Amino acid sequence: MRFDLVDAVLEQSEDAIVTVKHVTGAEEYLQDHFAGFPVLPGVFMLEAMVQAGRRLAVADREPGDPPLVLGSVRGLKYGRFVPPGCSLIVRAERGKTGEDGSVEIRGVAEVREPDGTMSGQKAVSGRLTLRPVRLR
Repeated sequence: MRFDLVDAVLEQSEDAIVTVKHVTGAEEYLQDHFAGFPVLPGVFMLEAMVQAGRRLAVADREPGDPPLVLGSVRGLKYGRFVPPGCSLIVRAERGKTGEDGSVEIRGVAEVREPDGTMSGQKAVSGRLTLRPVRLR
């Protein structure tokens, strides 16, 4: 099963990317998270940051390079819930690239209201390290 948590890339430069994940209410996982009060699960907010960071990091990699996977998460903080009708706006900024090909990413995701205004409230923030997959 694959969850694509980037509905669109809103902006992208060499060092930063802004993506959006629309929470429509049609997502099957919202039926149980939480019953009677559906919200985007925190692990999916984290995965949305990972996917945004990966799109940013692979821009300068060679086609034969191993894929990047989540290596570590530091300073992860959750804030506001993201209910159906709202969108998760993820901003990922590239940090240092390690000798092993790992890439540090700083991510912040905020809530966009159904009317399109930004709430000014963070849903999640943290520092990620994406590293090349190790096949052995």
